[in-house]
Amino acid sequence: MTSTTGGARMPAGPWAGADFQEPPRTPGGVALCGACRVAGSCRLGVEGERLDGDGVAVFELTCPRDQEGGPNVAHGGWTAAVLDDCLGHLPLLHRVLSVTAELSVSFVKPVPVERPLEVRAWVERREGRRWYIAGEMVLLPTRAVLARVSGIWVTRDQGHFARHEEWLAAQEAKGKHEGAGQ
Repeated sequence: MTSTTGGARMPAGPWAGADFQEPPRTPGGVALCGACRVAGSCRLGVEGERLDGDGVAVFELTCPRDQEGGPNVAHGGWTAAVLDDCLGHLPLLHRVLSVTAELSVSFVKPVPVERPLEVRAWVERREGRRWYIAGEMVLLPTRAVLARVSGIWVTRDQGHFARHEEWLAAQEAKGKHEGAGQ
């Protein structure tokens, strides 16, 4: 069963359940994270995503004005966040849940706000549960390179999030215990 929020196709219940389920997606095919699922669109400005015939993930996006760092220029944090998001979607487009283990961004040129951009991401290699992924952000239509990125994503099973909640609860309990002794 699915529902619709802001044009996004939403599976009923959480999508990161006991077995792999397709995440909620916008009409442009963009997989939505938890916060963006509530909004019904990608808050980072990703408007479309697809896997091309060569296995390269292609993302169409614009930097929203509310992510401006300098005059008409994207905040570097937005650039890093959107590159992390796009590269992390490459395994997801292969129906694999993964999390970021490492991310390295080279800021080549300032990224303009409210201008058409494209991110391309590809797998450089896979070793066991590790995906080594690279990509770049370009300005359209000239294809001038604005940023280059590489990183490592680690495959996770669906119990990853439940284990995180257990770990966090243990950290909170430990913090309360240590705070009481002071």
